[in-house]
Amino acid sequence: MQRARETSPRKAEQNKLPFQTVALVLQGGGALGAYQAGVYEGLADAGIEPNWIAGISIGALNTALIAGNPPETRVQKLRQFWETICRPAFSFPPADFMQAIVEQAGPSARKAFGAFEAWRAVVEGQRAFFVPRGLTPWLGGKQGVTQASFYDTAVLKSTLERLVDFDRINEGDMRVSVGAVNVRTGNFSYFDNHNGHGHRALRAEHFMASGALPPAFPAVEIDGEFYWDGGLVSNTPLSHVLAAAPRRNTIAFQVDLWSAIGRLPDNVYDVQERQKDIQYSSRTRAVTTTMAQSQHYRRLLREVLDHVPADVLENDPWCRRAQELACERQYSVIHLIYQDKEWEGLSKDYEFSPITMHEHWKSGLVDIQRTLAHESWLDLPPDGQEFVTHDHHRNRL
Repeated sequence: MQRARETSPRKAEQNKLPFQTVALVLQGGGALGAYQAGVYEGLADAGIEPNWIAGISIGALNTALIAGNPPETRVQKLRQFWETICRPAFSFPPADFMQAIVEQAGPSARKAFGAFEAWRAVVEGQRAFFVPRGLTPWLGGKQGVTQASFYDTAVLKSTLERLVDFDRINEGDMRVSVGAVNVRTGNFSYFDNHNGHGHRALRAEHFMASGALPPAFPAVEIDGEFYWDGGLVSNTPLSHVLAAAPRRNTIAFQVDLWSAIGRLPDNVYDVQERQKDIQYSSRTRAVTTTMAQSQHYRRLLREVLDHVPADVLENDPWCRRAQELACERQYSVIHLIYQDKEWEGLSKDYEFSPITMHEHWKSGLVDIQRTLAHESWLDLPPDGQEFVTHDHHRNRL
């Protein structure tokens, strides 16, 4: 497998799309998140610059790295992050040697090596990301909400602060939203640099909170409340972006790490893997279907109101309310969904080996390049179509 190509600081000529909002929506999925980095590299190469990035879990960490750096160094910072965290916390030279051999081997060898690397992640942790707490969590007893986890993520804060300019994020040129769950109330919250909780005040803790998946990772304290991974409630922020008001013509690049569609499992391990796929895919297609229906009704209401006399529109309270709801904006959702490899299994979201990370990255880059080859997908939807979706994988079926 060819390693994802190295990049140097550069800024492609900007490709202005005919949409007011160009959103990049990043799902959670642990080690699979390198796929999102590859997708972003392809967007950057094409000069497509999002003005809104929303993420959950590992998608939130990628969000910080993109939004917290200037366009010409974003891919470099993403690569620096992923090249760092894909290394186990402790060096084991034989494993590095094995990667070169396994790269040329078949699926069975890759699956065995992947299981070994996943085991190392569980036992050792990942460099600059998380480290195990040892026996303490297994013994029970009270540790406190910020200690009640199998791994310590304190080192991740230093990693983010080294690679991300949070002042740049809070300046607000690019809108940033990351989702997390309040441990005490169970309510889902978005930390957003444009409004609400987090307005011009986002810091490393907000992004770490979005990725604090229990019981592996500890809750993160923000302003006296404690938060866990947003994927516990919704693993994609797509509806947050599409429902934003005021409504604007929007294109959303929805980058999913779990596919809702998959094979029937025939053993217990495949059952667990399939369970993860269904749970964390968050029914992205169902979200787009619901939002498409909603926008269709808003457009229908707009057309009906055009036939109502002006004096009725002005004086009837129901008509005034209907005018607030009516909308003829157009939406386009570009799906990019990671496709499992033959050798992957239950541990795919915590198998961080360099060889696997490079393959994930390359898959994302190839998928976005094939997607962007459909130039018409970047145009406003045709007249009469207020909501369209595209997926190059589905298009090939």
